[in-house]
Amino acid sequence: MVLIRVLIQNHDNLFVAAELVHAVGIAVLIRKLASEKTCAGLSLKSQELTALFLAVRLYCSFVMEYDIHTLLDTATFATTCWVIYMIRYNLKSTHLSDHDNFSNYLVVIPCAVFALFIHPGTRHYLVNRILWAFCVYLEAVSVLPQLRVMQNTKVIEPFTAHYVFALGVARFLSCLHWIFQVIDTRGLLLVALGRGAWPALVLLSEIVQTFILADFCYYYVKSVIEGKSVMRLPTGVV
Repeated sequence: MVLIRVLIQNHDNLFVAAELVHAVGIAVLIRKLASEKTCAGLSLKSQELTALFLAVRLYCSFVMEYDIHTLLDTATFATTCWVIYMIRYNLKSTHLSDHDNFSNYLVVIPCAVFALFIHPGTRHYLVNRILWAFCVYLEAVSVLPQLRVMQNTKVIEPFTAHYVFALGVARFLSCLHWIFQVIDTRGLLLVALGRGAWPALVLLSEIVQTFILADFCYYYVKSVIEGKSVMRLPTGVV
């Protein structure tokens, strides 16, 4: 964290880098589906949650703050929809549906409730502010179904491991972006985001989604250092 702060002067680049790393992860996923003709080890439900929060975020971007992030999100949303199509139809026979047993409503409903009561206090329409909060909360936990699949299988083949690691790196960079922004503005950014619990929950959401994947990333790096082609998670991990 300290090294990145010293090396990268414009911390806005961290947010763009996070989007690009996520795109690399999606590209790895596409290569897996196209070359190996299998979606084993991938969570359809996690992809659906990703598509949902991206769709909501795209809508919010168009009506609230259209910028380069909107273009990056559009590309990520399109490729995520393609992945969902491949898993649902072309490669349906290879999908480990028994292991992909996380109930999405367990995260969608709480996120919606949180968004209804805790959202930004900007001048935008109330519905847009609620949707913005919803996509922030949902993004933080959208990887949980994928972690459940890996918890059930324990053995993770390379392409899936690369993809999840890319997600971890992307969310770490995004988290650093927010932390650095708060530090550089001496807390004024949190004030600009609105009143109440919303500013704290925005920062907390970034931290949560980073730490959710931290455990996996540790074992991924350890596996790479040890030269293992297939990653195996110890009992109790994830």
